[in-house]
Amino acid sequence: MIGLALKLLRDELSNYVFQNKRPGDAITQDDVILHNIALMESDSQADLNNKIVITLVNTEEESTLKNNSNVLRTPKGIQYVEPPVFLNLYILISSTLGQDLQDAYEFALGRLSLVIQFFQAKKSFTVKNSPFTTISNDSNIPQESKDELKLNVELYTLTFEQINHLWGSLGGKQVPFAMYKIRLVSIKENSSEIAPLIEEIVNNENLTNIN
Repeated sequence: MIGLALKLLRDELSNYVFQNKRPGDAITQDDVILHNIALMESDSQADLNNKIVITLVNTEEESTLKNNSNVLRTPKGIQYVEPPVFLNLYILISSTLGQDLQDAYEFALGRLSLVIQFFQAKKSFTVKNSPFTTISNDSNIPQESKDELKLNVELYTLTFEQINHLWGSLGGKQVPFAMYKIRLVSIKENSSEIAPLIEEIVNNENLTNIN
């Protein structure tokens, strides 16, 4: 579900950036990618140049939904199933620099502005309200998983100390970026245990008295 959630956001964002890019910007829809920005300084850094890179940097359990009941009543009996884990995802969206562009930094800032504009205009995402995602037509993804994708996105502000620690842990040089918090991603295992309906009650105490 984490991958599906980020893919949905990437598909919608890539279309918006491509449709609203500034004149002279050669960015394509394929240049908005899911990737680990920490690899920017590695030997494969050329793959991350001149891109908009979406990186998952943290996951957090939503504590307010942690204590849901694990008992589900069905026509066949009581079903015992562990409640889903609800996660908040923290994503870093980085606008990397193209080495072959003289005004690369200016283009990177323009792309970051488009990212912020996009999430300012649209904060809630489902498969139904996201016409540009490829998830809706993917027959390999269960319909239940598609229906469960209900994401709310908000800008998350870091302090200067947190920014320094974040980019230090990523091991790379800082580029124009924004961080967003995504609520809520549900993860669950489909196995469960069914207890049959109780049809008869035997009073053992009465049987003991008779004997």
